[in-house]
Amino acid sequence: MSPVSPDDPYERKRVRVLDAEMAYIEAGVGAPIVLLHGNPATSYLWRNVIPHLEDLGRCLAPDLMNSGESDNIPGGGCRYRDHIPYMDAWFEAVGATENAFLVLHDWGAALGFQRVSRFPGQVVGLSYMESMVRPRLWTDMPEDRVAQFQTLRGEAGLGMVMEDNFFVETMLLERGIVRDLSEAEKEVYRKPTEDPQKRRQTHQWACEIPFEGEPADNYEIVKRYSDYLRASGNLPKLFINCEYGHALAGAARAFCREWPNQEEITIPTRHYGQEDCPDEIGRAVARFIRKVRG
Repeated sequence: MSPVSPDDPYERKRVRVLDAEMAYIEAGVGAPIVLLHGNPATSYLWRNVIPHLEDLGRCLAPDLMNSGESDNIPGGGCRYRDHIPYMDAWFEAVGATENAFLVLHDWGAALGFQRVSRFPGQVVGLSYMESMVRPRLWTDMPEDRVAQFQTLRGEAGLGMVMEDNFFVETMLLERGIVRDLSEAEKEVYRKPTEDPQKRRQTHQWACEIPFEGEPADNYEIVKRYSDYLRASGNLPKLFINCEYGHALAGAARAFCREWPNQEEITIPTRHYGQEDCPDEIGRAVARFIRKVRG
């Protein structure tokens, strides 16, 4: 792996979405290339991927609501369904509703997948990594992790998050990246979760994953986009397989490998591959965009 820079040269713009504002990076000109992060990251995750793409289009990387420099959802909303109307408003506000290419990760993928399944004519292709590709089964997870994750989704897990910032300190910084981040990089990820709602959001995302059909509303959303993608022969897809990842492995990985019109690469990283292999990701996505857009 090449050295990874901690520097983030991109200013954050702000745009009104419904009753709040979202912060986002904008770099380059042309057709939109939308990069969506997941839990508990921010648009900072994409800082070393965007330079590979900004000559190919207009790169747009938001901080999700309740994350980074974006506002919190008024009223304390933290559910998956709470985020969808804000993402829809953001796509409209920044003009990313035509000829868009999506670069997706983690919960950003769940948001991007549901959007392309609803507005297929707006998207020309996508890449995805460490994503939820179908509703989950507890048997998808190693037996020794099931009880731990079930505990994490409960009140004890909320305490671990609010007191110890579990998802940032443990899932991201300790377990999610191969290399050791500098203190400056760690602080970028820690800073937003000084806000209680932003920290609570990191716990709620874990509770939003539909296991064995629950939560039922999320099961329906994920099942709908999963069925769409399984039949999406007209949509070019790049699957970036993280060799040591945990979110897209085993049966789920075998499932998405059956999707049509798809290419695959493998990178030697854990869940947050952008912090280990940004150049490999950036070059692969750039090649794929050139192929898709001609």
